[in-house]
Amino acid sequence: METRDRIFTVPNALSLARLLGVPLFFWLVLAENDGWAIGLLVLAGLSDWADGKLARALNQTSRLGTLLDPAADRLYILATLVGLTVRGIIPWWLVAGLAAREVYMGLVLVVVKRHGWTGLPVHLVGKAATMCLLYSFPLLLWGDHDGAAATAARVVGWAWALWGTALYWWAAVLYTQQARQLIRALPPRAGAENEGVAPAP
Repeated sequence: METRDRIFTVPNALSLARLLGVPLFFWLVLAENDGWAIGLLVLAGLSDWADGKLARALNQTSRLGTLLDPAADRLYILATLVGLTVRGIIPWWLVAGLAAREVYMGLVLVVVKRHGWTGLPVHLVGKAATMCLLYSFPLLLWGDHDGAAATAARVVGWAWALWGTALYWWAAVLYTQQARQLIRALPPRAGAENEGVAPAP
């Protein structure tokens, strides 16, 4: 489906709403209003799924949407990591592993842009990694409480978090391969800028 220069679309509105919810979610986590925080995070995950479906169903893909969607995902992951680390729910090594991946992908994107490309096509593994991480966070937040249900949520949440982190790094490997193939197979003309999609989380 062709990407077009659209701004006012239903998927973009969902992505923008998800972005605007990040500071509210962060405040809820720090204030330990876990019920509302979990609800907001679940809504964010559902909207992430819905905006992609609607973009394809309504033929409303846009360049802005390809930027807003991964930006919202990254910000929710960042806000959750910081909030849960401050509260002592997740350890520093998990944060360090995910942060290192972001730094690495930033370097890959710099190299890609130096060759005239604006980004890389979103990979399914990257989307799957983001889904795993976004699903794990509300479970880990719930697991910080007492009771059998909270214990089960903590176990499942950690399973999703570890699997999501592994997929996050595997996606980085695949994006690196994409970058190499793109640069070698289709070198851009001097001074020309090629269209691309920013890498997904």
